[in-house]
Parts: sequence; C-alpha cells; structure tokens
Amino acid sequence: MFRSAGVRFFLALARKFAQSPQGAAPKAGAFRKTLRAAVGVLVLSTAAAVGYLGYKVYKESYPADQSKQVSTFEDGRKKKTLVILGSGWGSISLLKNLDTSLYNVVVVSPRNYFLFTPLLPSCPTGTVELRSIIEPVRAITRKCSAEVIYLEAEATEIDPINNKLTIKQSTTVHSGHSGTDTGSSKPTVSEDISTSLQYDYLVVGVGAQPSTFGIPGVAEHSTFLKEVSDSIKIRRRLMEVIEAANILPKGDPERKRLLSIVVCGGGPTGVEVAGELQDYIDQDLRKWMPEVASELKVTLVEALPNVLNMFNKKLVDYTKQVFQDTNIDLRTNTMVKKVDDRAVIAQTKAQDGSSTTVEIPYGMLIWATGNAPRPIVRDLSSKIDEQKNARRGLLVDDKLLVDGSNNIFALGDCTFTKFAPTAQVAFQEGIFLAQHLKRLDDIESLKQKISAPGPQDNVDRMSKKLVKLESSLEPFKYNHQGSLAYIGSERAVADLVWGDWSNVSTGGTFTYLFWRSAYIYMCLSVKNQILVCLDWAKIAMFGRDISKE
Repeated sequence: MFRSAGVRFFLALARKFAQSPQGAAPKAGAFRKTLRAAVGVLVLSTAAAVGYLGYKVYKESYPADQSKQVSTFEDGRKKKTLVILGSGWGSISLLKNLDTSLYNVVVVSPRNYFLFTPLLPSCPTGTVELRSIIEPVRAITRKCSAEVIYLEAEATEIDPINNKLTIKQSTTVHSGHSGTDTGSSKPTVSEDISTSLQYDYLVVGVGAQPSTFGIPGVAEHSTFLKEVSDSIKIRRRLMEVIEAANILPKGDPERKRLLSIVVCGGGPTGVEVAGELQDYIDQDLRKWMPEVASELKVTLVEALPNVLNMFNKKLVDYTKQVFQDTNIDLRTNTMVKKVDDRAVIAQTKAQDGSSTTVEIPYGMLIWATGNAPRPIVRDLSSKIDEQKNARRGLLVDDKLLVDGSNNIFALGDCTFTKFAPTAQVAFQEGIFLAQHLKRLDDIESLKQKISAPGPQDNVDRMSKKLVKLESSLEPFKYNHQGSLAYIGSERAVADLVWGDWSNVSTGGTFTYLFWRSAYIYMCLSVKNQILVCLDWAKIAMFGRDISKE
C-alpha cells in the first residue's frame, strides 16, 4: 500500500515537471542536480564507513610487532616488574591505557578473557551469544605498545613483605586406566601446578564473588550470574524445569512450582534478568510452547522498598509500571530468610510496620545481589595490619594504594571505597592508575638522572622538576556519567549526567535504543560490536532458540 502510494507520488511529480512551462525547466534541472548530489553523498558516506570499518577489523586482526621485555633500560636503570591480577573491567582498562614499555608487565588470571558484563543478563535467554561479549586477554595484550606476558593461573597467596606472589593452575588429566572392565571411560583427576612470581608493583583487580549474606540454603540452591558458566547453568536449568513441568498435568502443584522463576535482587542485574526472562516467555516460548508459557511466572524479590534505588524516583515508578504490564511479580520490602530445595522463605514488611512470613515456591532461583571478597583478598588483608578491619574489600587511599603497603594497588570490586561497585568506576580507576604508574616511572627516571654524575646546575634544575612532578600526583576523581538498565518489553531507563550542570532521566522505547547504542559503543573491540549487532539482527528475524544447549 505504502509502496504503491510512493510510486504514484513520484509519477505525479514527474508529470508535473514534464508539463511545466518553459520557465520552470531550470527548477527541474536544479532538483535533479540536488538529487544526484544527495545520492552521491550517501554513496560516498557508505563507502567511507565500510572502508573505515574494514580498516579497524584489519588492524585488530593483524597487530604490530612488540618490543620484548628486558631487565634494564638503556640508561642502566632496572626495569620494574608490574603484575596485574584479574581480567575484569579495572585490570583490562589499566592494560589498555598503560604504556607497557615502561614496565615488564605480567597479567595473571584464571579467566583468559574479558567479559562484557553489562550484556551478560541477555545471554541465558539467547538474546546475545556468549562468544559475542568475550574478548581474549591475549587479543588485548598483543595490541599493547610492548610485550605483556599472560599466565592463566589463580593467585593463591600474596607475600607483601618479600614482594612475592604464589600462583596455581589446576588442570584435569586422565588416569592411566579406566578402572573398569569395559574401558569405555577414563576417570579424571585434578593436577595443580604452583609457582611464584616476584613483583615490584602489584595491582589487585580480581573483582568480587557473590555474597549470600550468610542466609541458609542460598549457596546450595541458587544459581548466580557473575561468570560465563553461570549463564550456561541458568539456560540449562530454565529449559529443564520447563520440560519437566510439561510432562505433568495442568493443575498439578508440582507443575506450578517448576514454572515459578524467582530472581532475588532489585539492582540493575536482577531487574535486567527478570526483564529478559519475561521477554523470552512472551516473545518466543508463547509461540512454540503456549501451553507452558501461559503458566510461567517470573517473581523479583527485593529487601528494600524499591528496585533500582540509584535511579530517579520517576524511573523507579516507571519500572514498577512496566513490570505490572508485563506480569512480572514484583515483591519489595521482602527479605529472604532461608532457602530450601523447593521454596524461598522470606519476611515481608507491610506499610504499617508489621511483618509476615511468606513462602515462595520456585523451580529456578537466581541470586543477583551482593558482593563478597575473594579468598586472595582476605588472605592479603590478614597480612597487613591496616587491613585487619577490612571486611568488605581492600582499603585504599586516594591514589588506589592499598593501606599499609607502598607498592600494592587495588581497584574495582575487590576494594571498599565510597564509590559503588560498578564497571564504570573500575574502568575509570584503570585509566587513572595507568597515568599514575606513568608518573611514578617518570619520577624514578628523574631520580636516576639526579644521582648520576653531572654538572650541578643540571642537578638543581632536575631537582626542581622532581619536586614539581611529585606534587602532580593527583588523587583519583570519579566522574559519574549516569546509569542504564533494561527493564523488559524493549524498554529501558537511563539516568544520564551531562557535565556538572544537567541530569537527564528518561525511560521508554527510545531509551532502549540509546541503551543498545551505548553498550555497542562500550564494547572493547570492533569484533564484539559487530557480533552483538548480528545477534540482535538474528533475534529480530528468527527469534530466540528454545533448545537446552
């Protein structure tokens, strides 16, 4: 209909120009010239965009040669070893912004990739593929200015006195015989390989692990959403409970329990997981398994009075309305007290202050709230007197130096600061620390020159420069740029900060498009940007897959 109307319009326009008097000919010629110019600009712009994209892809795929690590600089000064623990937002941000020719850099992490965590809630339902949001660590280190050594291992102990780090790699190996008569399968055993590293500077960026707050049953019966493996577990568990419920008759209490999905945590992760699950039910399962989809129920449990407490009040109310429209059962002021293998036992606080105990049956429970220190962080805290009272993370000064140490830095979720434990904070800390380490090297280099024999006037001049350089070691300043969250039904909310003078709070479909654009922009590589866009295009055409794997 619209196409035929457009054809009729252009035919009428052509007849008008054909029937125009002689004096109108110049206007028709001007129109055609303008049209040709517009088409030419469009073609050139498209060609330039494709060419630029191709150049970026080529540059990422074929990194330049790197200078090798050496023990000393050309001036005879010892080249210090910088060890970075972790491959999350803080560590990778530091690595991408650091001049690696200034240090012998070693990265230690049991995870040999960077995970773009903002899109992780989209992975269990298949909105985005896991491979699209991970970037190999070696793909990042090979783009650095000088060689970076990566070791796939876990740091198990830090010796702050002797500047030594113990690392361990666990490998799975087959035993020599199967232990059975058939020999059809070979049992496996775990083999640990341990070694130690010396460091001059250490950066701890190992992140945090999920916190259960000591609530009985959470660790045993919940699935978390921190790592790639968690996303895979959620996907498999979701399809398992759906298929298990499908063989039971309607009205069976066990069927109703299995089709109840409970998400604990009203922060951005919990809200986005609930929204993605409801989208999967409404947009995909309802087409292929309508008899089950109509009974699936998503419940979001939050202990505080509101979800997304860091957002503007009107966006919180908008989120509640969207949840109501999409049939997500939102239960605020509901604190989990205990979890067993079939139900969540919680205490709900009413407006009059009274409390009642409720039991929420579940087929799958997703725990998306709270952080706790990792074992390596607790180990380091126990060895430094100034960290004895650090229960929620390492205490650091305004330059991210660990309290009680002169050569250990920490950033991201493994620290306890006045800033929220978000990717945005860790990313900015990584940029700051890269600049700070550059200044520390400048200071060391200048001290070396001052101590070397030379004219007194040069020494005086360099001493003044040294004082100025040391005074330029500024503290870390966090620049909050806003918060984003997807709330389901192709709608999102955004609290944006434009400098020091303007805040923008918005929600809806256009905000959802902005949310997508912002996350594409934040992806570390062009490869990830292209893959995520292709995933979204694939879902738009074919929908999400309903298989278990």
